[in-house]
Amino acid sequence: MVIITLSVLLLIAYVFDLTSSKTKIPSVILLLLTGWAVKQATTVLHINLPDLSPILPELGSIGLILIVLEGSLELELNSSKGKVIGKTFLGVLFTMGATAFLFAYVLHAWGLSPFKSSLINAIPFCVISSAIAIPSVRNITLRDKEFVIYESSFSDIIGVLFFNFIALNDTLDTHSLGHFGLQLLVILVVSFVATIGLSFLLSKIDHHVKFVPITLLVILIYEVSKIYHLPALIFILLFGLFIGNLDELKRFKWIEKFRPEILNREVQKFKELTFEAAFLVRALFFMLFGYLLETSEILNTETLLWAFLIVMVIFFFRALQLKLSMLPLKPLLFVAPRGLITILLFLSIEPAHSIALVNRSLIIQVIILSALIMMFGLMISNKKKNVDIISEQDAEVVPGD
Repeated sequence: MVIITLSVLLLIAYVFDLTSSKTKIPSVILLLLTGWAVKQATTVLHINLPDLSPILPELGSIGLILIVLEGSLELELNSSKGKVIGKTFLGVLFTMGATAFLFAYVLHAWGLSPFKSSLINAIPFCVISSAIAIPSVRNITLRDKEFVIYESSFSDIIGVLFFNFIALNDTLDTHSLGHFGLQLLVILVVSFVATIGLSFLLSKIDHHVKFVPITLLVILIYEVSKIYHLPALIFILLFGLFIGNLDELKRFKWIEKFRPEILNREVQKFKELTFEAAFLVRALFFMLFGYLLETSEILNTETLLWAFLIVMVIFFFRALQLKLSMLPLKPLLFVAPRGLITILLFLSIEPAHSIALVNRSLIIQVIILSALIMMFGLMISNKKKNVDIISEQDAEVVPGD
């Protein structure tokens, strides 16, 4: 019965993923609702299930790895991309820093917690979810889609690095900055060695099973790096960028040792496996999170005003960022959903730094509100685009023809 139920739920999730670009309804909302509906069904039917909450962080960690890897495999690196990469990176730093410090200041000034704890609780709200953003922009222009891919991928990585830096250092001074710099240097060395090694294995293994061991090694390196408090997402990003941009590296003679023609074919298959695995884990994560939600948490009026205020601040700074970057507000303004990493960072907050206000209710309300804004924003933008196209076609008609 469990296998049948899981199969049906995952097929439903696949339908959500297929139709989200047409309906403009973010699949995350439908997945959360599905999980919540399953919980209501088990209650009505008196079906007792074991406590599934310990699975959520582990599933989320695997999902984070696969989603960042999925995003990095999609990124193109060449000289023509330098300007957009730099603009996007600085934009993410600006919006994340401004939003986090403003929210932290408010929490601290309100007397809810020390500033460090306030900042730790603020950061999860500042991360754009690539798990939601990237699948939702399939029908926008190539330039805007490219911006969303870069931005959400950078946001995931910078958000996790920022959170870990604040959470793992008792004091924020030159010593902690130096230690963080050393950690970055170590993970860069580890990333270089591991990327070369994994790429070599990918090009050399002739066994019919090769992608699962490679994926498991990626997860293993990430988890071991985390034990030593290294910014392990950098490894995931660099590995994905390296194997996803082999054509740009062909001018280097040493790349011939990896047999790039063969490796390119294998990387394409690896991409397909990664995309499908990311979909599977993402669907399970959001449905499980929806299952673990209580109705009272979603409709909690004590946090609803705060959720609205946080979302307003998020989109204010986003509009400012887009204006400063000279990018179009529509549809990019609306594409700033919160999701998987917001949940993961929230779950990672130590009890000593937790704040009563920043609870599951606030997290889920911000996620749903930001997803709804994206949904309606994309719908409005798409209607305007269709009207413009019709107007252009009418203008081309010569009277009397």
